[in-house]
Amino acid sequence: MSGHSKWNNIQGRKNAQDSKRGKIFQKISREIYMAVKSGGPDPSTNPSLRMVMDKAKSNNMPNDNIERAIKKGSNTAENENYDEVTYEGYGPNGIAVLVHALTDNLNRTGTNVRVAFNKNGGTMGEKGSVSYMFERKGYIAIEREGLDVDEDTMLMSVLEAGGEEMETSEEVFEIYTDPSDFPAVRDALEKEGYTLAKSEVTMVPQTTVEMPEDKKAIFEQMLDKLEDDDDVSEVFHNAEM
Repeated sequence: MSGHSKWNNIQGRKNAQDSKRGKIFQKISREIYMAVKSGGPDPSTNPSLRMVMDKAKSNNMPNDNIERAIKKGSNTAENENYDEVTYEGYGPNGIAVLVHALTDNLNRTGTNVRVAFNKNGGTMGEKGSVSYMFERKGYIAIEREGLDVDEDTMLMSVLEAGGEEMETSEEVFEIYTDPSDFPAVRDALEKEGYTLAKSEVTMVPQTTVEMPEDKKAIFEQMLDKLEDDDDVSEVFHNAEM
C-alpha cells in the first residue's frame, strides 16, 4: 500500500463517472435496498446501510433518492432478490481486476463481464486468481486545498482516531483503517471538523503495476464497459494510472 495513491485513480476516473451519474445512483439505490432488506432501515443499527449511505453521499446522490431506496427496501411487499458475486481477471499487461456485482441474473452478468474482459485485452480468471492481491480497508481522503493543517498534525489526528496508515501528497491526505475501525475513525475525524472528500470501505491493492502508455486506452475501455453494466457495483484494479 505504501507509495500507492488511490486518490490519483479516483480523480482519473472522475470525469468518466460524472457522465454516468444517473447510472451510479441507480446502482447505489440497489445497494441501499439490499442493505435495508437484510438489516433494517436505521443506519445507526445497520452498519451496512450506513456505509452505503456514505458511498451515496460521496457520490453526491440526492437525499430524496436515498430516502426512496430506503422506503422501497422497507416495503415488505417488495420481493426483488439479488445475489452478490465477485469476478476476477486480468486486464492488459497483467493488471489484476476485481469486479463486484449485485445481480438478479447470474448468467447475464457473467456473460457481460466476460465479454468486457475478452474484447478489451483481458481474460477472466478463476476464483482466487487475483483477490489475494487486494486487502479490504477503510479509506478516507481529505483534500489539502484550503486546509491549514500540516502533515504531523494530521497524522496525530489520524492515530488518535484509530487509523492505521496515512499517505500524503500535495493534494490530499489518504488514510487507511481496519474495516472494523472505519466507522469510528470516520466519525472522529468529522467531529474534529475535517471535511471528508471520500470515505468508504474498499479493496486496496497490496502492490501496483504501471500501465504502459500504449495499453491505457484499451484498459480505460474495459473499465468503461464494466462500469456501464447495470449489475456491476464496483471495479477494483492494481494499475498505477
